[in-house]
Amino acid sequence: MSDHIIDLHSHTTYSDGSSSPHELVMLAAEAGACALAITDHDTVAGLAEGRAAARTAGVEFIDGIEISAEYSPGTMHILGYYIDAESEALLSTLEELRDARDNRNPKIASRLQALGIDISYDEVQALAGNEVVGRPHFARALLEKGYVESIQDAFNRFLGKGAAAYEEKKRLSPDESIELIHRAGGVAVLAHPYQLKLSAADTDAMLGTLAGMGLDGVEAIYSRHSRADRDLYSEVAARHGLLVTGGSDYHGTYKPDISIVTGLGDLRVPYTLLEEVRKRARSATDRG
Repeated sequence: MSDHIIDLHSHTTYSDGSSSPHELVMLAAEAGACALAITDHDTVAGLAEGRAAARTAGVEFIDGIEISAEYSPGTMHILGYYIDAESEALLSTLEELRDARDNRNPKIASRLQALGIDISYDEVQALAGNEVVGRPHFARALLEKGYVESIQDAFNRFLGKGAAAYEEKKRLSPDESIELIHRAGGVAVLAHPYQLKLSAADTDAMLGTLAGMGLDGVEAIYSRHSRADRDLYSEVAARHGLLVTGGSDYHGTYKPDISIVTGLGDLRVPYTLLEEVRKRARSATDRG
């Protein structure tokens, strides 16, 4: 499978994507992926459906997650691969984060109403249906009621960090996130490092610190990384003994310019990278 392509970063309706796990797997298969990881934010709820769909589609499936970690001045995301989706430590922590999110959502609705926007939390819940309510659903409500011109406009004006209706989210620290993934038997990888907006020297220092915390890898191959970015992050990863991974960060209609597997069109994540991640997961299991 060394010449085959994979996608190790994707989101479903169980977090902030627009495709169900089944739909996502089928889209990945149609796009030529031989392996796929579903990495929803702070939840493993969609993995069973994704796993079943992957068996039908003949796609290798990796149980994954993307954990939001506190990082001044914003958020750092840590991907977990080959996690045990039934890990008691993982599930109990995710439940705490879910409870915090459930408390956060009504506060977002209240902030919007204070701005004179006629949207109730009940409306947003109805719009979400069986999906986990999150900011994308508030964005859809704003769009449908004509308050914004696009989903991105909703985040820029109201829902993004620092915007008028933004409500802070409870997050783990980076070392807590890495430890949690390891306790669940997984491999911990820093997602899309370009979003941290660091210089090359600061990136090197940060990855050195994270490697000391037990980080296993870096998502160097990513939809919005330039060729130079990909080279830089791969070089720094090698310097710190970290794996290199890659993925599209597919969200469906919420990030319409990003396609599953191919990203912005030039993404190609080789299967050989997954083989290295699997080896790391197995060696960790053997040590444990």
